[in-house]
Amino acid sequence: MENFRFYNSVEIIFGKGTENLAGKEVKRYSDKILLHYGGTSIKKIGLYEKIIKSLRDAGVTFYELAGVQPNPVLDMVNKGINICRENNINFILAVGGGSVIDSAKAISVGVPYDGDVWDFFMGKSKPSTAIGIGVVLTVPAAGSESSTVSVISNKDALLKKGFHSNLLLPRFAILNPEVSFTIDPFQTACGAADTISHILERYFTPTPKADLTDRLCEGAIRSIIDNVYIVLKNPEDFDARAELMWASTIAHNGILGTGRIEDWASHKLAHELSILYGTIHGAALSVIFPAWMKYVCRHNIRRFFQFAVRVWGVDPCFGTEEEIALKGIGKFEQFLKDIGLPTRLKDLNIGKDADFAQMAAKELQWGPIGNFIKLNKDDIVNIYKIAL
Repeated sequence: MENFRFYNSVEIIFGKGTENLAGKEVKRYSDKILLHYGGTSIKKIGLYEKIIKSLRDAGVTFYELAGVQPNPVLDMVNKGINICRENNINFILAVGGGSVIDSAKAISVGVPYDGDVWDFFMGKSKPSTAIGIGVVLTVPAAGSESSTVSVISNKDALLKKGFHSNLLLPRFAILNPEVSFTIDPFQTACGAADTISHILERYFTPTPKADLTDRLCEGAIRSIIDNVYIVLKNPEDFDARAELMWASTIAHNGILGTGRIEDWASHKLAHELSILYGTIHGAALSVIFPAWMKYVCRHNIRRFFQFAVRVWGVDPCFGTEEEIALKGIGKFEQFLKDIGLPTRLKDLNIGKDADFAQMAAKELQWGPIGNFIKLNKDDIVNIYKIAL
């Protein structure tokens, strides 16, 4: 087990009707805020009206910034920074999924910063202060509600980049599984894939011994598998939705990475698909992760053997370690297909004409990626080719 520090200050407010507490929770920090959200979905399900009433009842003045899209963009972040500065706003309430929350996080560190907020994403500067954030989560997937990371797309530079800071941790996150009842099957599946991928980036580690977090990771993945099938059959099953929502938070709040070196190569490869082709993050990961597994598994076949046996129930008595490991990868890929996700680039209308070498070069600007095994240009190109 590696040395580690674990810190997470986010207050989680979980359960039925908790969105009605938004105004009361915000009032603890500010009486003038930016209300940040995506499109019309929160209005269609009645959440917007509940939030507005809650803020007004608490005596909170709010300015609205709507229109956050999947793969949130730098232009929107800069709009939010300007609104906050012009109106002396010192708190943001993000109502939405990971895209909205990541956008709010970037705004929060950009408001007090004299330079370009993109400096943080490029590693040119580190934030020293931020305005506060609260969250009402609508889509369990990204785990941004209690993570230390924000990921933003810069369309001009064709880059999708993230950075970490404890300053990005929200003050509170309100999680009501009922709010997720109306999420369509594809988005539900994408959320499950995103959550599982956050766990896998920690599970596939070069750290030789971290048994407790191994088993926490394996148990969380099994819970997601079981409950996503339930939700796809019965979208309003509260208990199953609750398991998925809590799993998305646990997967990315840092606890599953304690004592182990994390990988994150697959996320970087998936980011290229999002910035160049607009691919939904969870769908990009469902294509990239099986391909990455097939390419790197022989580097540590024992870990993939363990993944196959403990997560997918592959009988360890019938086959070599490598055969068992490959069966586990196959079962993971079949699961993704079963829940309606793409597993090949062709499913995303991306073919052999894609410039994999250029995509690899962009990700390698800061050196080799990944830690389970360091990936260079040829490795990355080969993984994309496996995914075709």
